[in-house]
Amino acid sequence: MALIRRTEKAAHDLFMAGLVKGTTHLAAGQEAVAVGASAALRTDDYVFATYRGHHHAMARGASAEECLAELMSKATGICRAKGGSMHLTKASAGMLGSYAIVGSHLPMAAGAAWSAKLRGTGQIAVAFFGDGATNIGAFHEALNLAAVWSLPVVFLCENNFYMEYTPIGRVTAVANPAADRAPAYGLKGEVIDGNDVIVVAEAVSRAAARARDGGGPSLIEAHTYRHYGHSRTDPAKYRPGEEVERWLKHDPLDIARSRLEALGVPAGAVAEADSRARETVEAAVTAAKEAPDADPAEAFTDVWADGGAAWRT
Repeated sequence: MALIRRTEKAAHDLFMAGLVKGTTHLAAGQEAVAVGASAALRTDDYVFATYRGHHHAMARGASAEECLAELMSKATGICRAKGGSMHLTKASAGMLGSYAIVGSHLPMAAGAAWSAKLRGTGQIAVAFFGDGATNIGAFHEALNLAAVWSLPVVFLCENNFYMEYTPIGRVTAVANPAADRAPAYGLKGEVIDGNDVIVVAEAVSRAAARARDGGGPSLIEAHTYRHYGHSRTDPAKYRPGEEVERWLKHDPLDIARSRLEALGVPAGAVAEADSRARETVEAAVTAAKEAPDADPAEAFTDVWADGGAAWRT
């Protein structure tokens, strides 16, 4: 989580320095969801994320260097500069993409889970999505089909209480936009503290075990909070000051440190881990800056499965 937090801070600073083009959607404050869930998964499980997916990619094994290089349009980027911040993907680690179209990846996760079920591999799929996606048709369609076919998929809502700039509670009829709708599809919705990495890991472990045992899909709603605005163009002035202050005091990194302290881990060991994260990100920034720019000649490669579109013309 410290590594992810520092990598996103570096992405923010690089953006402000003009070295990252376009925009970025940072997930500082939400690290415990991705890290806790990933700790509960097998290496061959499938993960689908939103455009706020830096933490998911890194939790599944993407390095700080390849993520920052991707944001900077470098040839060494995780997608060789073809994805950018909103489409980080590492298929070799089961990270099957970050998706900019809200809710679009939920049926894809169901499809991946269906594939695993047909092949009898014991794999599961996890779909991370924001609270705003619960008002999208694909959310309901994916839950319904997953329930009908008893698919090994975990739907994990990162409820940070704002769908872009609008409070989710202002436009949704139920208090918990994901969990309260689960019973409509015969699922039990579980609400958890998404800022406690242990709570997340335990909840996903239970859901994963149930899916592997043929128990079908689960829905978990993790309450969390983003420290930044929706994107780098958003100062987030619409959020009440006292709300922001309350959540900043419930920082997932602070909670994790308290957990470690309670387990008897020396403070020096925690500080050393944080120092390693700082050194890793500093080296990643340097390497990404020095990496060659992506070659425009490769723009049309990897478009189709055979590497080109010639066969279609």
